[in-house]
Amino acid sequence: MTIPESLDAPGLSRLLARPGVSAVLAALDAPSEETRLVGGCVRDALLGRDVSDIDLATTLLPADTMARAERAGLKAVPTGIDHGTVTVIADGDPFEVTTLREDIETDGRHAVVRFGRDFVRDAKRRDFTMNALSLGPDGSLYDLTGGLADLAEGRVRFIGDPDTRIREDALRVLRFFRFHARFGADAPDAAGLDACIRARDALDGLSRERVRAEFLKTLMTPGAVAAIETLSRTGLLTRLIAGICDLGRLDRAARAGLCVNGRLAAGFVLSTVDAERLRLRLRLSNAEFAVLVAYARALAALLTPEAIDAAALRALAAEHGAPTLGRALTALDGERRPALSPEARALLPALLDPSAARPVMPLTGADLVALGLMPGPRIGQALAAARRLWLARGCPTDAAAREDLIATALGADAARQPEPGRKKPAGPG
Repeated sequence: MTIPESLDAPGLSRLLARPGVSAVLAALDAPSEETRLVGGCVRDALLGRDVSDIDLATTLLPADTMARAERAGLKAVPTGIDHGTVTVIADGDPFEVTTLREDIETDGRHAVVRFGRDFVRDAKRRDFTMNALSLGPDGSLYDLTGGLADLAEGRVRFIGDPDTRIREDALRVLRFFRFHARFGADAPDAAGLDACIRARDALDGLSRERVRAEFLKTLMTPGAVAAIETLSRTGLLTRLIAGICDLGRLDRAARAGLCVNGRLAAGFVLSTVDAERLRLRLRLSNAEFAVLVAYARALAALLTPEAIDAAALRALAAEHGAPTLGRALTALDGERRPALSPEARALLPALLDPSAARPVMPLTGADLVALGLMPGPRIGQALAAARRLWLARGCPTDAAAREDLIATALGADAARQPEPGRKKPAGPG
């Protein structure tokens, strides 16, 4: 088979030469049986990219796969035995080996399969043509769906009828956008895009966990902004997250190389309400949710009509932390607000340096106890008053500033105490 010059033909030989790959193929070699490398590992090898996950398809039944692997001294784990998948450990790496199969019935989320021996049928049950390529132990490349040409042209195309493929698994709608964002050139395949739009109701039946995984992976692809723009334009984004995207801010976050949480915040969070909605729609962890909430609060603080001077910027870094402040400033870069003074802009690189220490108020609760305040709510209230002053002055840390903070804290505490000989006013009723 002739491989287009734009693809990395030697990459297939390098893939087969990997110690773990050769060990698994040798272990599963048997008369009248056949095992091939399939899917993403073949695709990525042809693109000259690093290959991480390696999948194999075989005519061997799962029990035979396990038996042959163990006889060769390899560890075999029945990770998905009902669907024919055995994970074989070789050279310290896991390899998923799946018996050839075909779908008997599916409801768009779960499929009933039966094992088979036909590589053509197995290929045609996959999602996209570029994912149906397979590679034999002898280096023979098999293209049963036209995936080689699609891969060379950067075309993500469903195998056969797109509507049928999506009915088999509605998650393929999101995978279509993710794969185009990662591998595609020009506009998405028109037939595939139309089928995804027609299948929009099926998205409601997907688990939030599956949506989360695909959506977050899409945000980290080279074509993430274009993919989200298409999702938004077609109305699919609203079905997924019940919200909108600020494409300009997402683009800035992506260009700056922010992590997935930074991109999610920049593109989809305008307030803490958005953070809560995304937590529910994408099943975010508490830590991920905290990142979005912190971003929303920093965003609100930055979008002030007043100019932000160096002292105010230092206070923002102390209040929100340099990483959160940096994410918000990246998203807002080039917009009318915030308006930073020249001194604030000069301070910014040092303030956002990851190695820089966060400003710390030079007064603690222990200090106030040592000065005679009783532990309890009084300490917290006094510290809060001192912190307001500290932030307002730009977070000074010198001795004079500390004396002012002490005076403020003690004054606030005294103001809350009844005068000698007087009782506190009784509450209502």
